[in-house]
Amino acid sequence: MKRIIISLFLVIMLSACSVVDLVFPKRTEIPPSGTVLFSDTFSSTESGWNTWNQNGSYVIYQADGLRFFVDKPHLDFYSKPGYTFTDVRIEAEAIKIAGPDNNTFGVICRMQDEKNYYAFVISSDGYAGIIKVVEGVYQLINNASMEFAPSVNQGEAINYLIATCQGDKLSLDINGENQFSIEDGSFAKGDVGLIAGSFEEAGVDIYFDNLTVFQP
Repeated sequence: MKRIIISLFLVIMLSACSVVDLVFPKRTEIPPSGTVLFSDTFSSTESGWNTWNQNGSYVIYQADGLRFFVDKPHLDFYSKPGYTFTDVRIEAEAIKIAGPDNNTFGVICRMQDEKNYYAFVISSDGYAGIIKVVEGVYQLINNASMEFAPSVNQGEAINYLIATCQGDKLSLDINGENQFSIEDGSFAKGDVGLIAGSFEEAGVDIYFDNLTVFQP
């Protein structure tokens, strides 16, 4: 009888352990601050970014970079590598090759799909903004309109962008200067990406290189 009782006790304990394992999964460790989560120099066309070439506009790998050419007015193109991150600090270099200075280009974080994401953008005539896109509707969340940003290198120049999405905090640094630090909790995680777009004038031509995603 004792042997049966002991055996039954062990079965109950093992069953309890199994339930505990199911109810309390192991916690995912957050990488230390500064850990590189993803990086791309665009030297390989197999690194996973969306590309296309249609009706005179394109997003293509070219000369160890990712080039966006927007050949229609009032149009934005984006590209993403296909990952899911929570908190990120995205660093990238961008240069206007040609086209109008009245443009937009920058980086994306927490992209759910093509209609839901945050975009951190500048223009070649010296403006900047943080945009929230919800179900395809664009909303500037740093201000009512794009703000003039003295730190933007205007015209055909290289700009170094840093976008940070950490908890509800969103910030944009341009060439080493903080431009915006705001809070918004609409999106908690998603893909990273790059974006370029036109306003009234087509022919926006932007080249991105040396993108790195860090744990902030």
